[in-house]
Parts: sequence; C-alpha cells; structure tokens
Amino acid sequence: MSDIERRIVGAPARTERRRDSRKLKPQTPRIRKALHYAAIVESSDDAILSKDLDGVILSWNQGAERLFGYAAAEAIGHPVTLIIPKERHDEEQVILDKIRRGEAVRQFETVRQRKDGSLVDISLTISPIKDSQGRIIGASKIARDITELTKARERQQLLLREMSHRVKNLFALSSSVVSLSARSASSIQELADSARERLAALARAHSLTFSHGVVDSSTRPATLQSLIQTIVAPFDRAEGHGRSRIVVSGVDLPVSGATVTSMALLLHEFATNAAKYGALSTDEGTIDVDCSKDGDDVVLCWFERGGPPVQEPAGPEGFGGVLSRIAVNKQLGGEIERIWKREGLCIRVRIPESRLMG
Repeated sequence: MSDIERRIVGAPARTERRRDSRKLKPQTPRIRKALHYAAIVESSDDAILSKDLDGVILSWNQGAERLFGYAAAEAIGHPVTLIIPKERHDEEQVILDKIRRGEAVRQFETVRQRKDGSLVDISLTISPIKDSQGRIIGASKIARDITELTKARERQQLLLREMSHRVKNLFALSSSVVSLSARSASSIQELADSARERLAALARAHSLTFSHGVVDSSTRPATLQSLIQTIVAPFDRAEGHGRSRIVVSGVDLPVSGATVTSMALLLHEFATNAAKYGALSTDEGTIDVDCSKDGDDVVLCWFERGGPPVQEPAGPEGFGGVLSRIAVNKQLGGEIERIWKREGLCIRVRIPESRLMG
C-alpha cells in the first residue's frame, strides 16, 4: 500500500512502520480491509481520485489515467483544477464548500478536460472522507464518462423536436386539405373521399421517412424516387399489362423530412388528376416520371401518354392547381409549368436542390 493510500485510509505511514520484514506481524483486519478497498478502487473502470480540503489530488487510480490522460505521478500533488476547464473553476469551490459541510454530491453532470486539451462529459459523485475521529479531511470523487449518454440525449431531443415540428405541420396541412377539398367538392361523400385520399398519401409519405431510419442515429432521409413510387403505387394498376404503367427514372436524391409532405401532396395531385382525367383514366395510358439535375436545381418531368385528348382547361384554377402551386412556389421555393401536348399532359417542376435536401 502506497503512502497516499495510507494517508487516505488512515494507515500508518511507511516511515512509522519500518522494521525487519522477518519480524512483520500478520496483517490486521483493518489493513486487510484497506488493501481490499484499494484493490477495488485501482481496478475500477471509473475514474476514482481523492483530494484534500484545499483541492489537492491525493490519489489517482488507473481509471482516472485512462479517462483524463494523466499518469498518477503527473496528477498527485497538483490541484484538481488540472482537469477542470477554466470557465468551470467556480464549480470546484462550490463542491469544496459542500464537502466541508459534510454534504455529498450525487451524479453531478459536468465537463472536464483531458491532458490533450479535449473535453469530456462526465457524471461526478463526490463524498466526504473522514478520519478516525470523524473529522472531514478530504473528498473522494468518482467520475464516469457519459459522452455516449450525452450524444444519445441530444439525438433524442433532436428527434422529439423534429416529430413535434412534423406533427404540427401535418395538423395544419390536414386542416388546409379539408378546407380546400370542401371548396371543390359537390357532395359530402366527394369531400370525404378526396380528403381521405389526400391524407392517406401524407400517411404513406410519413411512414416512408420512418422506414428509412429517422428514429436512429444513422438517419437516412427518403429519396426522391422512393417517395414518387410510394405515392403513385395505389394508382399503378398494371394487371394485364405485364409491366408498371408508371415508370420512374433518372437521378435519385435524398428528400429531407421538411419537404416530404409537400412533395407527397404534389405527387398525389398529379396521380389523382391522371386517374380522373388523364393517362390513367384509360386502360392503355402510361406515365413517365423523369428526375434530372440542371445546375443547382432538380427537375421533375411528369409526362402522360395514351390518355384522352388533352387541352388547357378554361375557367378558374381548381383545387389541384392551387395546391400544386402553393406546394411548389411557397413551400419548395420552385416553379411549376404545365405543357398541354398532343400526346398528353407534361408537368415540369423545378426545385432548388438545397430545398429538396435541406
């Protein structure tokens, strides 16, 4: 047992116990107990150290060496502020005042500094050390690295904020869908059907983001092609055709959670209109969806073929047109253009890549 260990456990110093090794008496229960405790401390994975009431380090186990980077010889005899960032030095005085009053500090989460200057998140438990007369002579500290716990908490808070933001947006969007659907519906049943279908499209898009890992630390956003395929899948009835009637091709880019709902509603409106009036309203109609990049923009081309003859509609803009324009111009910061070709309707959507992925 070292002099420092004897100082902490109250054992006589080496200079007071010099005698011929051949005349050593068997260890007393107190010495055996002290050695047992010293072995536990030294083998602990946690950093365990002790200090006097002036904050000077008296002992330093191997766990402290691993956590803070200082060898015992480098730490013992130095102020414990050796491992405390300058901006947190006030914490030490508060801790010492508590120790002098005989108070313990339980699971105090703070930041300490390693020998290389890097910072580490730790949880501290600090207890007074008393001598045989019950006088407080110092403090023991147990420090545990909580870096991963801190990161996990930050990820959890980020997820909760993201979920809260999305839920609020979905409620607001749902209200708008119902209100605008009511304006264009000719009956209660039509209102119910259109609102239900649009909300179902939002639900599919929302499920897509979670199926791609939004709830874990390796978050991967939905991709543009996977989102398109998810939204149009209920409209792609290919029985008897041997192939899909809706073909998606071109580049595939991530779509951030913030833009998924807008893109989902936009694509749902395209597919709904195609099923009612366009290429998907006939048995032979098809749709090609091409995704490409043009400078800093992403361009989505929706081209219908094989449907009824098309012509640019007259009169006021319908609900689908209003919703599409709001989604592209206001929410995505892009542009939308409809081209009424002889072969079928062509819709070109241009969106800044930063908005799509951001």
